Amino acid sequence: MTAIGSPAPDFTLPRDGGGELTLSSLRPKTVVLYFYPKDDTPGCTKEAIAFTEMAAEFEAAGAVVVGVSKDSAAKHDKFIAKHELGVILVSDADSDVCERYGVWGEKSMYGKTYMGIDRSTFLIDGAGVMREAWHKVKVPGHAEAVLEAVKGL
Repeated sequence: MTAIGSPAPDFTLPRDGGGELTLSSLRPKTVVLYFYPKDDTPGCTKEAIAFTEMAAEFEAAGAVVVGVSKDSAAKHDKFIAKHELGVILVSDADSDVCERYGVWGEKSMYGKTYMGIDRSTFLIDGAGVMREAWHKVKVPGHAEAVLEAVKGL
């Protein structure tokens, strides 16, 4: 897991719309990197829509929002089209980036345990340094809290 004040692990992953996204290529912008379990599920949809609704405010604050899940880039394209999303989505199909950020782990639901992504968000400054981390995120009010943190950088 990456500690606050340390460099954010760089990565290159397939992204929506084709091609790849390299985290370090976004510098000197601030990056809101959010990890979510699955495209088109209720909580993940609400989170993506909340970030989309505030996209202009994030952009005005010098930040770009990037969502990460194990879903394929093609599935991300469908998710974006269905909900008119305005965030970048990347595919971490092998969970490598999820593991490096410490968000891949054992979860349980209805008495069953399984491996999955813990909903988490990381705020990375323009120099690529981790400035804030939110784990086990609850969606309501989260995008607003992240925007306030971005403005506070």
